[in-house]
Amino acid sequence: MLEIRELRRYVVLVPKFLKLLYGLLKDPRVPFKDKTILAAAVAYLLNPVDFIPDMIPFFGMVDDLYLVALALLRLLYHTDEQVLRDHWEGEGDIVAIIKKVVELGAKALPPRVREAVLGSFETKHA
Repeated sequence: MLEIRELRRYVVLVPKFLKLLYGLLKDPRVPFKDKTILAAAVAYLLNPVDFIPDMIPFFGMVDDLYLVALALLRLLYHTDEQVLRDHWEGEGDIVAIIKKVVELGAKALPPRVREAVLGSFETKHA
């Protein structure tokens, strides 16, 4: 699968995403409700037992990355893109990266896992 090869480029960015989330949680420009969603994304990312356990190489991080990207995509609808760019320390445009990760994750994850991640996200953060 081409998506899996492409996702490998982004999975290695998980530490940068964690740092981004931390910066956004401290930023006064981020609305409180979005901070709660970002905090939940951090908890999901740090939890080794989730929809695909982190002990499973590569795929264990794909669902984490997908959920984090969904949370960040939601934030993009509620705040200026520059807020995310101000905290991004990785290479490339964080907005484009987020959109690409959501697209690739939707294609690469098994439908049941994708639906579970989306359902969890929508239930908690609608």
